[in-house]
Amino acid sequence: MPRAALVLALLAVLGASPAAHEIPADVTVQVFIKPEGNRLRFLVRAPLAAMRDVNFPTRGPGYLDLPRADPQLRTAAMLWLAGSIRVLEGAARLPEPTLAALQVSLPSDRSFVGYDDALAHLGAPPLPPDTEIVWNQALLDALFEYPIRSDRSSFAIEPGFARLGLQVKTVVRFLPPDGGVRPFEFGGDPGPVPLDPRWHQAVLRFVKGGFLHILDGIDHLLFLLCLVIPIRRVRPLVIVVTAFTIAHSITLIGSAFGLAPDALWFPPLVETLIAGSIVYMALENIVFASRGPEAGSATSVVLERRWLIAFGFGLVHGFGFSFALRDTMQFAGSHLLTALLSFNIGVELGQLLVLALFIPMLYAFGRYVVAERVGTIILSALVAHTAWHWMIERGDRLRQYEFAWPAFDAALLTGILRWAIIGVLLAGFIWLVRKKAPAARATLRRGSGSS
Repeated sequence: MPRAALVLALLAVLGASPAAHEIPADVTVQVFIKPEGNRLRFLVRAPLAAMRDVNFPTRGPGYLDLPRADPQLRTAAMLWLAGSIRVLEGAARLPEPTLAALQVSLPSDRSFVGYDDALAHLGAPPLPPDTEIVWNQALLDALFEYPIRSDRSSFAIEPGFARLGLQVKTVVRFLPPDGGVRPFEFGGDPGPVPLDPRWHQAVLRFVKGGFLHILDGIDHLLFLLCLVIPIRRVRPLVIVVTAFTIAHSITLIGSAFGLAPDALWFPPLVETLIAGSIVYMALENIVFASRGPEAGSATSVVLERRWLIAFGFGLVHGFGFSFALRDTMQFAGSHLLTALLSFNIGVELGQLLVLALFIPMLYAFGRYVVAERVGTIILSALVAHTAWHWMIERGDRLRQYEFAWPAFDAALLTGILRWAIIGVLLAGFIWLVRKKAPAARATLRRGSGSS
C-alpha cells in the first residue's frame, strides 16, 4: 500500500504541474527588427506554452502566478526567444543581446499589429498581479537590444523558431533606417535571411531556387522529355527549348507583376493544364511514331510546328513556375526584376542539366535497347499513363472550386488590356518567326530521328 500511495502521489504532482514537455501543434512567432544608431531593437512575441522545460509557477486552476513568475519568464525569453535566432551584421554574428523589457500579454492583446504599438506595450506597466490568465494561454513579449556598428549595415537573421512547435510560422517585419517596412513570412527555419539583401545575394538565392525547383518539378521534366524525344540534333533541340523558355519567362514575369488571376481556382486550373500538356505531347509522339517511316512527311510537319506547341504550353508552365515564386519573392528585397531573372536563369540551368542527361540516355535507349521508333512509343506511353492520372486527380480538385465571373470594372478592363497587348506582341513574334525563319523549320524537319 505505501508503494501504491507513493505512485499515486507522484502522478498527482505531475498532473498538477504544467505540461512542460508537450509540443504545441501550431505556433506563430511575431518579430520586429529595427536598427537605430548603435543598437538593434528586436521585439518578439511567442506563446508561453511553446517554451517547454520551464516550470512556470501557477495558482488556482492553472492561472499564471505573475508576482512569482519573473525569473522563469526571463529564463524562457533568453532560452527560447533570444536563443532561437542568430542575428548577423555583415558576416559577423552579433553578441548575446540584452533583455531590455518583458511582458506577459493576454491572447486578445493586439499591440503587435505595429512596431510603435508593440514598443509602447513593452514599456507599459505589467498586468495586475491578480490577473486570471491560464499559463499556457499567455503570450510572452520581449524586447532585446543588440549592439551594432551602424544602423546602415547589412543585417541578416538565421531563425531557429521551428523547435517551438510542430508547425511554426514566423512573421518578421524589418524597419530599415530610411523608413518603410519590409515583411517576411515563412514556415520552419528557412536558413539565413538577408533583411536588406544586396543584388548579388538576391541573384544567388533565386538562381539556386530556380535550379532546385526545376529538378523537383517532375511534371515540368516529363513535359520537357516528351518535347525532345523525337529530336536527335542539337540545332532543332535548341529551337524548341528556346521557344519553351521564352514562353514560360513571359508568364512568369507577368504573374510576378500581378497580371495573373488571383482567384482560388486558378492554381488548380494551371496544374490541370500542365498535366494535360504532358498527355498531349506524349500522345502526339505515340501517334506519329506508330505511323512508321512511310509517314515521314506528316511527322516532319509535326516537328516543324513543335516549337510553336512548346511556346504555347510554355505559357501555361510559366504560371506554374510563378506559384513557386510567390512565397520566395519576399526575399528579393528591392531587387524584384533581378530576382525574377535570376530564378529564370536557375530554371534554364536546371533544364540544361536535365537535357544533358536526357539526350544521351535517349540515344543509348534507341540504339542499344530497342529501335528508336519503338522506344519513342514505350517512353511516351509510360509518361502519358502517369500524366493522365495527374490530370484526373487535379481535375477533381479543380471541380471543388466554384468559378465566379469577375466583376466588370476598371481593374478587369485594365487586366484585359494588358494581356491583349501581350497577346498582340506574341502574335507578332510568332508571325515574324514563321515568316522570316523557314530555315529553322527545315532544320527541325531534318532533326527528326528515324521519323
